[in-house]
Amino acid sequence: MKRLRISIEGKSYDVAVEVLDEGLTTPALLASAPVTAKMAPVGTEAAIVTSPLAAVVVSINVAIGDVVKEGQSVIMLEAMKMNTIVSAPSAGTVSAIHVSASDAVEEGQAMVTLA
Repeated sequence: MKRLRISIEGKSYDVAVEVLDEGLTTPALLASAPVTAKMAPVGTEAAIVTSPLAAVVVSINVAIGDVVKEGQSVIMLEAMKMNTIVSAPSAGTVSAIHVSASDAVEEGQAMVTLA
């Protein structure tokens, strides 16, 4: 049995599933460990830091114009009473912040733009 977290229509559920084919891979559970967000290219020099899960924004740890290092915390999310740190996937300058504290975000939603 494997434990997974799934999101359906903005609600997250922890589920236990039986793995029938060990050749398939399953995503790891996101807990309160730091998570490096996926980057979606924007033009040639910018990248968007996206939410790794459906959650609520607890804090924004950067401001527009801040220079961030790879792995630096940019956003703190909360889902099911667990905090998830979203870290910068690469070094860059914060050019836009697309969310505010207490906003609900969906998995894959743009939160910060790095240039």
